[in-house]
Amino acid sequence: MSEFETEEAAAAYERWLAEKIEAARQDARARVLHEDSMARMRARLAAAPGTITRPNAGR
Repeated sequence: MSEFETEEAAAAYERWLAEKIEAARQDARARVLHEDSMARMRARLAAAPGTITRPNAGR
């Protein structure tokens, strides 16, 4: 069972995904570590309390 209607659609998706992955691997921009990214976001959230809400908050 496949989420695609045809084998051709599945193959096209696989090619597209492989191209996206390879492009990301070849990207020469500086990489940002997950921990650094999270620290930046925590700082942004702390600087603007109450301006960003979480989906489903309070559930």
